[in-house]
Amino acid sequence: MTSDCNADPTANRPLWAPWRIEYIRGPKPGGCFFCEKAARRDDVADHVLARGEHAFLLLNDFPYNSGHLMVAPYRHVGDLADLAPAERAEIMELLVQAERLLQRVMRPQGFNIGFNLGLPAGAGVADHVHGHVVPRWNGDTNFMPVLGNTRVVPESLDATADILRQAWQAGEGKP
Repeated sequence: MTSDCNADPTANRPLWAPWRIEYIRGPKPGGCFFCEKAARRDDVADHVLARGEHAFLLLNDFPYNSGHLMVAPYRHVGDLADLAPAERAEIMELLVQAERLLQRVMRPQGFNIGFNLGLPAGAGVADHVHGHVVPRWNGDTNFMPVLGNTRVVPESLDATADILRQAWQAGEGKP
């Protein structure tokens, strides 16, 4: 028998994430958002940090962690093997520069960097290949994803994008 005196007073506290309501209530986009962002060229609104000749670097709008970046080719291609050598080279270079940028600006203690190819592998957009750079800190995997299927991102996307864009323009992602 348990006593109510031992109940956790924080067990039923809500997690406030008011920026998500726009996504929940809003219309769901059709088509490929990578292609749309590549063509639209509204880099501030789209959280695009940098553009190369064949690919671009952007902040993930639904991040695993603060500073979660993605690199995607402009061309709508579903597999790494279907990319031209110049596209593959530029994507890899942007991934490396993104890691350097995050290291200098956010000072993570580690990274997850990679590609999810195909729906069974976890690709949210299976027909437009893209790489992820997720900064990690000791202790950043906490009770929220385990117990509540919830992630806590402590900074707004716009603020993170502004900080990283300024650092990129100052050359902090370059060798």
